[in-house]
Amino acid sequence: MLQTSTSAVRILPHAQERRRFQRVKVHLLGRYMLTDRQEYPCQVVNMSPGGMALVAPMTGKQGERVVAYIDNLGRLEGLITRHFDNGVAMTIAATSRKRDRLAAQLTWLANRHLLASPEDRRHGRFVPKNPMTMLILPNGINLGCRLIDLSLSGAAVATDQRPPMGALVTLGKVQGRVVRHLDDGFAVEFLRMQHPDFVEESVTGA
Repeated sequence: MLQTSTSAVRILPHAQERRRFQRVKVHLLGRYMLTDRQEYPCQVVNMSPGGMALVAPMTGKQGERVVAYIDNLGRLEGLITRHFDNGVAMTIAATSRKRDRLAAQLTWLANRHLLASPEDRRHGRFVPKNPMTMLILPNGINLGCRLIDLSLSGAAVATDQRPPMGALVTLGKVQGRVVRHLDDGFAVEFLRMQHPDFVEESVTGA
């Protein structure tokens, strides 16, 4: 279940957000919660550090608070500013530090195709400082596990679980698919290449 926050954050008016930040086209999956506390799937189609547009089944009301959990970016919250044919636009409430981080992540997402070659996907594995993380299996079971190694494009997980090949799992905040079974676990290929500055934090929460 997505969680609401009582911490104070700054929300820019939509017109001010458009003046301050340039939106970029992205295709990120996630889920969101309106004030009725029901969760719905969504897809972010464009975004800036101050706001984003979601393709969403439930549009809510203008001014309604939204809590969203977006692949690669984590938990974001804000207010609905307008509706369009199949979704909503919303502000992103964040501190200056978080906006700077979002800007770096969006720059990475906009240019990640430059690192999408097979050579890039095969190298750069490392053992994270904190190898422990949470694994969500296809049946919804949430359990702790150990990362054998990690890269921008995937990870190897030590566990006695064996999800079927191609099954969708989540490591920390990152979704991926099972691509290989190992003697002591399995390997996951992430659905999207991760940012080198944030991959360890996204996968382990460290």
